[in-house]
Amino acid sequence: MRKIILSVLGILLIAGAFLLGNYMIENKKKPKPKFNKVIKTVFVKNVINKEIPIVLTASGNLTAKNKIEIYSEVSGVLKPSAKPFKSGTNFYNGQTLLSINSDEFYASLQSQKSNLFNLVTSIMPDLRLDYPNDFKKWESYLQSFDINKTTPKLPEFSSDKEKYFISGRGINTAYYNVKNLEVKLGKYRIRAPFSGILTEALVTPGTLVRVGQKLGEFIDSSVFEMEVSLNTAYADLLKIGNSVSLSNLEKSKNYTGKVVRVNGKVDQVSQTIKAFIQVAHKDLKEGMFLEANLIAKSEKDAIEIPRKLLVDNEAIYTVTNDSILTLTSVNPVYFGAENVIIKGLDDNTKILTQTLPGAFDGMIVKINTKK
Repeated sequence: MRKIILSVLGILLIAGAFLLGNYMIENKKKPKPKFNKVIKTVFVKNVINKEIPIVLTASGNLTAKNKIEIYSEVSGVLKPSAKPFKSGTNFYNGQTLLSINSDEFYASLQSQKSNLFNLVTSIMPDLRLDYPNDFKKWESYLQSFDINKTTPKLPEFSSDKEKYFISGRGINTAYYNVKNLEVKLGKYRIRAPFSGILTEALVTPGTLVRVGQKLGEFIDSSVFEMEVSLNTAYADLLKIGNSVSLSNLEKSKNYTGKVVRVNGKVDQVSQTIKAFIQVAHKDLKEGMFLEANLIAKSEKDAIEIPRKLLVDNEAIYTVTNDSILTLTSVNPVYFGAENVIIKGLDDNTKILTQTLPGAFDGMIVKINTKK
């Protein structure tokens, strides 16, 4: 009986192993799942080679061509003026920017004038006796002398004896002392050297001004200059008088300037040369940031494309046989801020107009024919 049971179990074990083997074989032969192949759609355009002008782009800030920093050469209390000494105030050429109280200094000047007048008066009796021919001109000088006006120039000497006589009485010294004080008195009132606008005011009426103190900044708001740096390769193209197109960052406003100066020194680090562009417009302000476009030269048989389409700065993707993406070598001749000018493609070659993520040489693509 025991042998029969073991025989049955052996037969069952063999049958189970056989069935399990068949099941595994059948599952192994099941077809692998199929995935639909995705073909990406690309946008292309046909190459049309033509003459492309190379425009050098540079940028910089505007600075007033005429600008002065106002400093005081005298000391005193700042007086109120006809126009307030505040930023944004316009002044005409010759108009008073500010004035400093000069009462004490003016009194000293009047004292020196009076001293000069007294010295000339004291020599008149001697002139009448010793130099009768010169007496009349010195008498006329005294008659024209007004202590409240600018001191008149001393009469010309007609002889060495007269010169020695006048100098010996200290009249020349007294005269030049007075003229020196008159010049210094003029520094208590600062006038606008040109028509412009006050851009910085560091003092207010009532402030005690000291010698050498900065009082503000005054600019001519009608003419500006912009400094730009360009590669030395185009230095020969920078000619004084060349017209330059300028625009703001938003490209909403355009201006026209001209090259007025070109630096004769090349920056050793950046190998650039500086040029100065002059521009005038009522909308411009000092400190504005502008872009300058200088037409340098033209390249024949070339096209201009966005820089993002260039691969490793030496190739772009083209579409051959209307379906195969091909990496084609090109010759970049000029790199701009956003675009690049390239050569080496035949007319009617299809090139991508947009970047394609995951693109590779030999990739199958579909051209978008919708306009």
